[in-house]
Amino acid sequence: MANGILLSTSSGSKILSPDSDGQIVISSTYSGSTILGGGVSTDPILGTTIDRTTTANVVIDSGTSLTATSLTVGDGAGNGKITVNGSLTLDNSDKISPNSHIVVGNGGTLILGGYATTTSDLIQFDGSGGTIEIAAGTTPSIIQYITNISENDTIIIDGLKADGYNYVDGVYTLTSNGTPISGTSSFQLPDANEGTTFTVSTITVDNGNGTTTTKTVLNAQHVVCFLPGSMIRTAEGAVAVENLQIGDSVVTFDWKTGEETVRPVIWVGKAHATVQPHLADDEAAYPVRVLKNAISEGVPYKDMLITAEHCLFFDGKFVPVRMLVNGSSIFYDKSFTSYDYYHLETAEHAVIVADGMLTESYLDTGNRRSFRQEGKVASIGGRAKTWAADAGAELCVDRAFVEPLFRKLEARKNSVAEGLRHADVVELTNDADLHLVTETGAVVRPVRHEGQRYSFMLPANVSSVRIVSRASRPADVIGPFVDDRRQMGVAVGDITFVTAARQENIVVHLAETKPEGWHADASQAEAAWTAGNAVLPLSGLTDGNMGLLSLNVLAAGPYVVEAQKEDVQVLSA
Repeated sequence: MANGILLSTSSGSKILSPDSDGQIVISSTYSGSTILGGGVSTDPILGTTIDRTTTANVVIDSGTSLTATSLTVGDGAGNGKITVNGSLTLDNSDKISPNSHIVVGNGGTLILGGYATTTSDLIQFDGSGGTIEIAAGTTPSIIQYITNISENDTIIIDGLKADGYNYVDGVYTLTSNGTPISGTSSFQLPDANEGTTFTVSTITVDNGNGTTTTKTVLNAQHVVCFLPGSMIRTAEGAVAVENLQIGDSVVTFDWKTGEETVRPVIWVGKAHATVQPHLADDEAAYPVRVLKNAISEGVPYKDMLITAEHCLFFDGKFVPVRMLVNGSSIFYDKSFTSYDYYHLETAEHAVIVADGMLTESYLDTGNRRSFRQEGKVASIGGRAKTWAADAGAELCVDRAFVEPLFRKLEARKNSVAEGLRHADVVELTNDADLHLVTETGAVVRPVRHEGQRYSFMLPANVSSVRIVSRASRPADVIGPFVDDRRQMGVAVGDITFVTAARQENIVVHLAETKPEGWHADASQAEAAWTAGNAVLPLSGLTDGNMGLLSLNVLAAGPYVVEAQKEDVQVLSA
């Protein structure tokens, strides 16, 4: 089977073969020909004939726009990829072979014009400023698996109006006025994108023919770093993180032997964050301020400013600072609306010292491209690393370890002389405000509530309802030392629907694959938690019949009502 691709336009066609490096570079003047050059009146077509498959690495240059037809990326054995630095449009006649992928490069645009990804396909961002656009006429559910999303990368969905998103069990669901939008809950990110958040906005585009198109725009942010002014201990003394250079020697701590060593910096990076105040504090990109002496006397020796996912080191373990926020001596500094942030890498992930506090060097879990380099430039390749295989110490989010640490730091806050704040008081309620909403938007309140049993009278011909309630995150209700940031509504056990003629048991919410709005938790076979707005299909049960829908709610609340400031004077801003 010959390697190569077919390129055709209104002015002719040509078979492109790989060069000696196994690469095909397509530009506006490919090999001096006019295949893509002047006089072309239609977009070039990138495709394959029946006896050709793309096993070469194809690069679409910046400024070049192609539409694919019956294109197969790769040979199924991991040979072949397409890097899009210009623009490429796929449709449902195209496919990505297993173990192959399409890379959206810096400034590149991939348009999915009817193409539906699967979990075996891999579409990958590479660098900052790439765009994936889901063209009008397709559905948001085609977003299955997109990796390496970095700051300034963008996903655009035509024909959809969203103002935010929910994140549950690794799955993003777009929302409108806080309500999940049906069909959007399959946007998934792999573990390598831990720490990624999105800004969500809606724009209206004038099509120029009297019509407009609504587009939802998701811009990625990934923030795990030091803010400027963080003083890193080096062999030559403390150096501000923004002044570190490749080759500088930083002091690292071998916690197994208790000895200090010196390692060279092999990479430094800088990026920019913009705070998204509509999100929860730990997801909004607010930096965390650790006050001077908050950890112990002289640690840190000055206020420390780091991002929420950045880890501090205690007793052989790394703990994300977000899990230690007490609102008084360790708090989100909301005076920031945007800021630069920095990180540094040693050859191996290590415990380093910043502002007198043991913390971590950079671990590349797939977001290196979200940074830019200044000064000396190092090209760092290789696989993305993982905490399990490559970390200098264990990443610990276990409540049994973190809560005692949290309590200890909270108890010593009165030893902090300057900058101490009074924490917000969180008002809680056990009222779930449980009700149903039909597909027409009608609100149905319970006609009976006895103990754990809630009963609702449904009219005839209702195909599904949403179980709606208050919802809160355990991290907010119990404390940040609980690493559970899911929105938890109510835990529903058995469900029955009773008419004058029969009783039906409903178990769809207990199935392995659940409807939208239910948390997947294999450890709870007899109940399932909602996220506060969960779909319950009724599968024709109400066709021609009104009836009583009964829910057994095994657990609910407490829920956060709102945060209120204590009526006390803040000692220092």
